[in-house]
Amino acid sequence: MSVVFCHEDETGRFMRVERRPDRRLAGLVHKYAGYLHRTTRPLRRREPAQDAVTLILNLGPPLRVGGPTLSPVDAGSFVAALNDSYGITEELGMLHGLQVDLSPLGAHMLLGVPMRELSALIVPLEEVVGPSLPILLEQLFLAPGWDVRFGLLEAFIAARLDEAPRPSPDVAWAWRRLGETSGRLAIGALAQELGCSRRHLVARFREQIGPAPKTAARILRFQKATDLLAVDDGRRFAEIAESCGYFDQAHLNRDFREMAGTTPSAFVASRLPEGFGIAAGRS
Repeated sequence: MSVVFCHEDETGRFMRVERRPDRRLAGLVHKYAGYLHRTTRPLRRREPAQDAVTLILNLGPPLRVGGPTLSPVDAGSFVAALNDSYGITEELGMLHGLQVDLSPLGAHMLLGVPMRELSALIVPLEEVVGPSLPILLEQLFLAPGWDVRFGLLEAFIAARLDEAPRPSPDVAWAWRRLGETSGRLAIGALAQELGCSRRHLVARFREQIGPAPKTAARILRFQKATDLLAVDDGRRFAEIAESCGYFDQAHLNRDFREMAGTTPSAFVASRLPEGFGIAAGRS
């Protein structure tokens, strides 16, 4: 069942439709979202690091994307893999498309490339999906509604996943263990549990997850902190830092500067209504 979120203010009108994937894709696909924004002035959003791989299937004008190590570019459909940095997006006029959030193992299966090759902030989606992407985008654009679009998209993803090799059991187990502990499990202990060397574990992670285990753990810890802040009024920073495994609040602040480009307090203050993201002011 789809859930619709709407918001309207002086900057424009915003609509987002979300749907969970079929149960057979559980653990590989997290969520589908369709969106249609009509803005009256440039709107910039902060895109913090997260523990999911994001696919953007663009059905309208390009989205401007930049970051600390990327000069702003006008992007169409693209993939953003796990990264311990952040991006800044900017839209003007209209933004129309779909977003798919995948686990890194699901993305590795779907895209069929070593995840380390997607470590840049954005990679054009056609480079990894191939010639079937323009056909899919046309079908999505012509579809009569969001439910039909979600059905087309899920059928496309499910077909590719059905033909893909399954994740390596050791990597799948290690990623699950890191997720269960929100990144707090020491990498040495993880390698010991697996009965392998750290070097072997790093190589396997770089192939199927993207970042090395230590970086992946850091992203998971940061994700836990942002999840807690999403339902917090900003008065429990020290408590959140401790519960997420940070040494202290200064440690939490440092990770926020590097992975969100802002402080925790500014992050909370910049949340847009109805889950429409984190606002980013002019540089």
